[in-house]
Amino acid sequence: MKALNIVLAVIGGAVAGATVGLLLAPEKGEKTRRNIVKYLESKGIKLQKSKLEELADEIAEEIEK
Repeated sequence: MKALNIVLAVIGGAVAGATVGLLLAPEKGEKTRRNIVKYLESKGIKLQKSKLEELADEIAEEIEK
């Protein structure tokens, strides 16, 4: 096989996998992201948030109340 065919197959597979994942996701994206962050933090991996993201989270929490 040519290298170009292999690269195109990999890209096509990644796009197809992402599409199926989005269509069949059991929860909303926001909840999924929170679950991922909680899982990583439980494993000792701390993700840094920008100040803008922190502010957006605080606003969202206040709106949900």
